[in-house]
Amino acid sequence: MNDSSSLASWVQAARPQTLPAAWTPVCIGSAIAFNEGGFSWLVFGFAVLSASLIQIGTNFANDYFDAKTGADADRIGFERPTTSGAISSTQMAWATAIAMILAFASGLGLVWIAGTPILWIGLASLFFGIIYTGGPFPLAYNGLGDLFVWLFFGVIAVMGTTYAHLQIWSETAFWLGSSTGALCINILVANNLRDIHTDRKAHKRTLGVLLGERFLKAEYTFMIGLALAVHAWLFVASGFEAWWTLMILGVLPFTVRPLHQIWTHQDKALLNGTLKQSALVLMIYGLVVSLSLYATTIL
Repeated sequence: MNDSSSLASWVQAARPQTLPAAWTPVCIGSAIAFNEGGFSWLVFGFAVLSASLIQIGTNFANDYFDAKTGADADRIGFERPTTSGAISSTQMAWATAIAMILAFASGLGLVWIAGTPILWIGLASLFFGIIYTGGPFPLAYNGLGDLFVWLFFGVIAVMGTTYAHLQIWSETAFWLGSSTGALCINILVANNLRDIHTDRKAHKRTLGVLLGERFLKAEYTFMIGLALAVHAWLFVASGFEAWWTLMILGVLPFTVRPLHQIWTHQDKALLNGTLKQSALVLMIYGLVVSLSLYATTIL
């Protein structure tokens, strides 16, 4: 294998299309901190780096363990380098370890700034990133992947980022973490709906395998509704003064196409595009909410 194809395989294994799930909660948590008077560029930098490395390490671990169990055989989705033989299992195991060690090292900067709560959050994120598809009870293989994504890529990520800036727990961060996690789940739902037949063959018990395709379609729709409901609650709870919460309405047009594809697709391969669009929705949501919070503070 030449150097260019090797590099392409590693980029593919890192799954850059999933990085919005790492960056969005950091951006929103930092915007909340800015709104509440405690933003730090140093914290923001460490948080982005740590979240990116944890995401990449989790993706590497997923590639390794799914190849080991055969879950990626005959898949419709993007080719997995370990399963295809482009990267050996040993190389992927080492890459997972290196990514997680670098994430831990980067996270120590946040621990130095914000203390031991961030240490526990970081260690839990690393641990659950590994057991998402590895260990004796992999979360993704037992119907717990959705809960993991909502918790660690939503609530914990947003609240942890805000805490790193402010050293206090923010109620707003909890609510926006919930809505962020809901939209992160939709990336997973599109993935699980696409792979439902191969997951069933590999005995990978996602919610789709356990509860069926109609459940996944309803779940995707519900998560969009949940994000809207959170913003409606924040608007009402503010005494109808937090106008920034209404900016989520600008995100809704971007949800129409992937939502339509989720319900009407006939070819599972089309859901590769739906997955990318779901990640785009999450990224736009993060941008809109973050800019709205910054604007509310400045104006």
